[in-house]
Amino acid sequence: QVHLVESGGGLVQSGGSLRLACTASGINFRLFTMNWYRQATGKERELVASITGSGSTNYADFVKGRFTISRDNVRWRVFLQMNNLKPEDTATYYCNVRYRGLPYGGQGTQVTVSS
Repeated sequence: QVHLVESGGGLVQSGGSLRLACTASGINFRLFTMNWYRQATGKERELVASITGSGSTNYADFVKGRFTISRDNVRWRVFLQMNNLKPEDTATYYCNVRYRGLPYGGQGTQVTVSS
């Protein structure tokens, strides 16, 4: 059974930093692309960043240069380092993996950026 648990969210001032973490179980972690999505209140969920099993990364334009995704294939964890946070980054952030054609996500972690 795929299980993802996010952590690291919180309240931070504009310009601050947070580091999110996601711990995975139930999959051969190193084989799968891991994603971070976010959803703000009243808005659709959007892809923030992705990282393949070998470490290739992709970012949404709105986080390029500010966020960094990374992974630890030994401890089955994926991270999202978020710097220079802006109020518009306020959202619930979800870790996600597509396994056997189905998307799996965790419960999310709330990030709130005050101006």
